[in-house]
Amino acid sequence: MPESRVIVAGAGPVGLVAAAALADAGIPVTVVEAEADLPDGLRASTFHSPTLDMLERFGVVGSLIEQGLVCPTWQFRDREKGVIATFDLSVLSADTNHPYRLQCEQWRLTRLLRDRLATNPAVRFLYGLRADSVRQDADSVTLTAMDDQDVAHLIRGRFLIGADGARSAVRKSLGIGFEGMTIPELYLTLSTPFQYQEVIPDLANIAYISDPQEWFVLLRTRSLWRLLLPTDANEPEDLMMSEARIEQRMQQVLPKSTPYEIRHRTAYRVHERVAERYVQGRVFLAGDAAHVNNPLGGMGMNGGIHDALNLAEKLTAVWQGAPLETMRRYERQRRQVALDVVQQQALRNRQILNQRDPAVREAHHDELRAIAADPERHRAFLLRSSMIQSLRDLEAVA
Repeated sequence: MPESRVIVAGAGPVGLVAAAALADAGIPVTVVEAEADLPDGLRASTFHSPTLDMLERFGVVGSLIEQGLVCPTWQFRDREKGVIATFDLSVLSADTNHPYRLQCEQWRLTRLLRDRLATNPAVRFLYGLRADSVRQDADSVTLTAMDDQDVAHLIRGRFLIGADGARSAVRKSLGIGFEGMTIPELYLTLSTPFQYQEVIPDLANIAYISDPQEWFVLLRTRSLWRLLLPTDANEPEDLMMSEARIEQRMQQVLPKSTPYEIRHRTAYRVHERVAERYVQGRVFLAGDAAHVNNPLGGMGMNGGIHDALNLAEKLTAVWQGAPLETMRRYERQRRQVALDVVQQQALRNRQILNQRDPAVREAHHDELRAIAADPERHRAFLLRSSMIQSLRDLEAVA
């Protein structure tokens, strides 16, 4: 007989938020993670206001704030002209307990959640097991996971959450389509202790800098600045990641007399894709396993955490006796957000930054200035870009 528990494939922010919400509802959980420990790569670092509101239930927000950087403003800039528009999240003080963006690495959240889950005897962690395939029947789900010796382990439960990332083995095993597009350029992310705010006038801690030749993004954390640069996918990786080439590109962004210190570097493909289904029988997709988008606007991890809590709420109801069909509303709500909000906003941000036509660029800039100058439009814009509006609109989705 299957164990009476939920299996969560993936111990990133999405998987662990889902696990924490289910555990708080008294539901036994097994978390299966491919790595030998929690991943600590420098991936997402932006927490939006409603995400922080949601995470308050777990008692982790205070620690995140202590370890992160509170950013009450963010801005669009032009490489030559400077500030185009600055957006002030304090105008959302009536809409959220956290009217700011928090810059804090996602691995800090996963460690806080694991520490919390470690005190619950009904929660198990299985490390070093990568999800491989899924089968299910009317009453149970079996996840086949492989260890580093390619030995198969069978893990059985009543339900499975696939939070195993963009290359999700859970999604692929179920034959669920993942249609969309691949952005032509790679995104190169570099981290440096250089203090850009000391030499760039009026620089906010989060800045999107447009330029007809090469746009870029600057994001500040408590200890480092992260620089995101679009990169020709045809450039050989050994050249792209070489010290000389990285130094050249850093100097092109901001010339200085001494070399830059680089703490971390990574380059990755960017996709805009949404799974054709989030629910198949007793298996549910969330986060990058269900949708991926470019990182401009910080909606990926945040949208995934919103998935996890929506899913956990409905799965708790099913666990307590509601029909399995209840999970279809999770799919309808969160898939619509991925299509209509997350992808569209991320694509708009890239379009603004990547625009080469001078007249179109100026029109974009004029529109941003007008939005920032009008209190009503300013607030409406921030409600959308911070993802508050998408959560309010969910109730209209039956």
